[in-house]
Amino acid sequence: MNQPANAEIPDVQGSADKRKIAINKVGIKDIRHPVIVKDRSDGLQHTIATFNMYVFLPHHFKGTHMSRFVKILNDHEKEISNKSFKEMLIEMSELLEADSGYIEMNFPFFINKKAPVTGVQSLLDYNVSLIGEIKKGETQTRIKIEIPVTSLCPCSKSISDYGAHNQRSHVTLDVKTDGFIWIEEIIEMVEKQASCELYGLLKRPDEKYVTERAYDNPKFVEDMVRDVAVKLNEDDRIRSYILESENFESIHNHSAYALIEHDKDA
Repeated sequence: MNQPANAEIPDVQGSADKRKIAINKVGIKDIRHPVIVKDRSDGLQHTIATFNMYVFLPHHFKGTHMSRFVKILNDHEKEISNKSFKEMLIEMSELLEADSGYIEMNFPFFINKKAPVTGVQSLLDYNVSLIGEIKKGETQTRIKIEIPVTSLCPCSKSISDYGAHNQRSHVTLDVKTDGFIWIEEIIEMVEKQASCELYGLLKRPDEKYVTERAYDNPKFVEDMVRDVAVKLNEDDRIRSYILESENFESIHNHSAYALIEHDKDA
């Protein structure tokens, strides 16, 4: 039977709960949404992000209003920046009447790269995340980037009569910044410390260059994180970081791994 349009519909989620157990995070997970992010070359880049959005639920509430998370996303189809990301956190905590909240936005970011010799252009993608938390009105945001590079083993080069084993490596950098910094700047900090950076498309002269570049610039996983950490420590915009490198070994069935964590304000 249809209810009259002006009939009051009960708010089940807002009703009381007698179990007296608070929930640390409740919300929506893995919802995709179009976004626009800043791009140093072209100004703006259109991409698709996957969002996780949660709030703290006090023990006396039965549930949260899931539809309000989606409304927040639909209200922010414009460019997502550090400023607007903080505004989303504040809006979420106010709209859902929560003391604390969390938003994670994961998206592919593309850079148009030129091959080192021929200059042929191609796109290379990077996994990027914006992570934000709000507690009692105070917001904190971080950016996390996974950067694929090449690493070549110094030991293999030293003991071999010819050649040296090399592999793909993933350097993951989670940073808190003070002031604006381009995504591309962070990526370049890492790529310049690798044995060699990656490219989407290489001609034969380029392939010769990257092979020899890696051979002339061998790096252990420990070298990788230490060399990147030096550059991070020199940049005052970066206030804290978690830096990881995983080398997917080509002569072993395991990875080599290293991590450095540092907070300049601690």
